[in-house]
Amino acid sequence: MTKINKNPLEIEFGEDIQTTPVRVAYVKGETSIAVERERDEEVLAFPHLIVREVLLFEILLIVLVIISLIFDAPLEDIANPLHSPNPAKAPWYFLGLQELLHYFPPVVAGVVLPVLVVIALVIIPYFRINLIRDPFWTGNIRKKFIIFSAVVLLINSPFIIARAFPIYICSAFIYILMVVPLLFPRSSGLAARIRKIPLADWIMIWFVLVSLVLTGIGVFFRGPEWRWVWPWKSGIYY
Repeated sequence: MTKINKNPLEIEFGEDIQTTPVRVAYVKGETSIAVERERDEEVLAFPHLIVREVLLFEILLIVLVIISLIFDAPLEDIANPLHSPNPAKAPWYFLGLQELLHYFPPVVAGVVLPVLVVIALVIIPYFRINLIRDPFWTGNIRKKFIIFSAVVLLINSPFIIARAFPIYICSAFIYILMVVPLLFPRSSGLAARIRKIPLADWIMIWFVLVSLVLTGIGVFFRGPEWRWVWPWKSGIYY
């Protein structure tokens, strides 16, 4: 049996607690915690938000119309099926994928890697790293460093084998930035700010950096037959 003392937070259990596992707790109303929350100022979506969005849309539309009237579109000649342009570049927002085709087979660059990226973007928000925004270098730092280094090497091994230098150079750059707080543990300034960045932010920084580098290389540094060119010498092939 269970016996409750006068103190509402003290509970005694009898000898037959194993046969009759009943637990009773009595909490007085005075022990509850009252949380007072100030009500934030609220406004209606219409007209405060909708009117501003419509105005911005109209201003943007007017600016685009003026630009289209002043500047001609850079249209090329009529397409000739007997003559393919060299290089044949996709729109700039697809040049990152086209750059991957230079290092991987079409199935890998056009299907496998994009699907893995989409799956990662769907799954990562459900990981613990996205729920707890703690700095990455906390807890058992030595163990975390070994595991982290092994994971980075494992993920970048296919890119190293395929000689996809933009990806593993970006990975090495992010890795060095993440290790800076370990090299200067008591420093302030930039190292202290880097130390506070959580893992979820590092993953997003890596993804954005790789996307920008691949797209930039495809736009500025690829010429005929997808060879490497310097834009200040040969111009931009686009």
